[in-house]
Amino acid sequence: MKFGKNICILNVGGTKYAFTREVIKDFPLRRVSRLHSCSSEKEVLEVCDDYDRERNEFFFDRHSEAFVFIMLYVRSGKLRFVPQMCELSFYNEMIYWGLESSHLEFCCQRRLEDRMSDTYTYFSEEDIKAEVESRGEEDQVTRFASERGNARWLERMRRTFEEPASSVAAQILASVSVVFVIMSMVILCASTLPDWDTAKNNTVEEHRIIEAVCIGWFTAECIVRFIVSRDKCEFVRCPLNIIDLLAITPYYVSVAVTALTGENPQLQRAGVTLRVLRMMRIFWLIKLARHFLGLQTLGLTLRRCYREMVMLLVFVFVAMAIFSALAQLLEHGLDLETSNEDYASIPAACWWVIISMTTVGYGDMYPITIPGRVLGGVCVVSGIVLLALPITFIYHSFVQCYHELKFRSARCVRSLSSEFLN
Repeated sequence: MKFGKNICILNVGGTKYAFTREVIKDFPLRRVSRLHSCSSEKEVLEVCDDYDRERNEFFFDRHSEAFVFIMLYVRSGKLRFVPQMCELSFYNEMIYWGLESSHLEFCCQRRLEDRMSDTYTYFSEEDIKAEVESRGEEDQVTRFASERGNARWLERMRRTFEEPASSVAAQILASVSVVFVIMSMVILCASTLPDWDTAKNNTVEEHRIIEAVCIGWFTAECIVRFIVSRDKCEFVRCPLNIIDLLAITPYYVSVAVTALTGENPQLQRAGVTLRVLRMMRIFWLIKLARHFLGLQTLGLTLRRCYREMVMLLVFVFVAMAIFSALAQLLEHGLDLETSNEDYASIPAACWWVIISMTTVGYGDMYPITIPGRVLGGVCVVSGIVLLALPITFIYHSFVQCYHELKFRSARCVRSLSSEFLN
C-alpha cells in the first residue's frame, strides 16, 4: 500500500505507537508486517479493525496491556505473561499478532501447558477456522488445526497415563498398575521366606514368570509415558520417574548378572549384589503415589516444606551434639571408677540423645548418676519443644496440599462424569 505519510500509527486498545514504513515492512509481528503489502483499503481492513487515511492510523481493538508485553518481546526477545491476566487470554493475543507458544519463556510455556491441561480446553476445527478466517489469516487454518489435533491426542494420552481420574481408560489403566504392584510385592515378600529355596521348581518358575510380566508392564508404561510427555528433560528429572527407573533397572541388571555368572557359589560378591538389587524393588510401592491422594499429599508437602525439614534437622543435630557431649562427660568422664560404659564416647551417647529427644526410649542405655538423670529430663523436654516448633508449619502445609489435591481430583471426577455421560 502507498502510505500517505512516512509515519504509521498503530492504535492498539487506545495506546498509540508510531513507526516508519521501513520498520513496518520488517516488523517481527506478522500481522503488523502485513500492512506494508496491502494494496487497498479493503485489504488493510482485513488486517486491522479500522483505518484513518488522513492520520495514517491503524486501529486494533485488542488488549493494550498485552500488546505492551508483546512489544517488550519485540525489543528484548523475551516474552512473558501479563501479571493478573489469564494465560489463555494472553495466548489468544499472541495468536492474533502472529506469535506461537514457542516464543514464550520456558517457565511461561509450562504455565500455559498446565493451564490448558487443567481447564481441558480444546478447540474444534470449526471454531479454529471461524476465528482465524475472521481475522483474515486463512493460511494458518490448516497448520493451526493440525497442530491442535496432534496436541489434543498427545495431551489425552498423557492425561491417561499421568492422571488416573481424568477418564475411564485412565482409571482402568491405574487399576491394572495397582494390581501389578501388589503382585510384585507379594512375590518379593514370598522370596524371602525360609521355604522359598526348598519349594518345587514349578512354583518358583511360575513366580518368575509373573515377576517378568510385572516388570514388562512397568517398562512399557514408563516408555509410553516418556514418549507422550511434554518435556523429556523434565520427565527425566521428575522424582517419581527416577524412582520408577530405580525399581525397574535392578531386575534387568540381576537377570544380566545371573546370565553371566550362573549359579557359581564362588562369586559371593555377585550374590550380595543380586540380593541388594532385588531388595531395591521395594521402590515399586512408591508407584502407588500416582494413584492415591494420601501419598501424593505427603510428597507434595515434603517438597514444599523442605526448608522447614532442614530447619528441623538442624535443631536435632545441634541439640544432639550438645547433649551427647554433656552426657558423656557426666556419665563417663568425671568419675572413672563408677563410669557408665554405655556412654564411653560421644557417638555412643548420640544414640541415647536421639531416642530421648524423640521420646522413644528403648531402655538399652540410660544414665545412672543424678546429674545424668537431670540432663536426661532436660533432653526429653528440649526434644519435645524443638520438634514441635517446625511441625506446626509442616502441618498447615499438609492440610493445604491435601485440600488442593482433593479439589483437583474432584474437578477431574466432574470432567470424567461429563465425559461418561456424553
